Amino acid sequence: MSLGDAVSIMRGAILEIIIISAPILLVGMVVGLIVSIFQATTSIQEQTLTFVPKIAAILLVLALLGGWMFDSLRNYTINLFNMIPQMRG
Repeated sequence: MSLGDAVSIMRGAILEIIIISAPILLVGMVVGLIVSIFQATTSIQEQTLTFVPKIAAILLVLALLGGWMFDSLRNYTINLFNMIPQMRG
């Protein structure tokens, strides 16, 4: 296995991580921004108000997109295992 092959595998892994985690991170960020704007306009500074909506939104995204995330990660792993015979030498 050459250095280029290793770099290609690492690049693919990083891209897969970004693609899989992006929906969860974006939903958490958007919900956090909405809650922050709500807190600023109403002067409610309750600490639990920030966490509960974020957790609920993230769990909802995981429930909706969990199958797609698992399939994507499974396909990447299968491709990695299929590359093992070509990496000899």
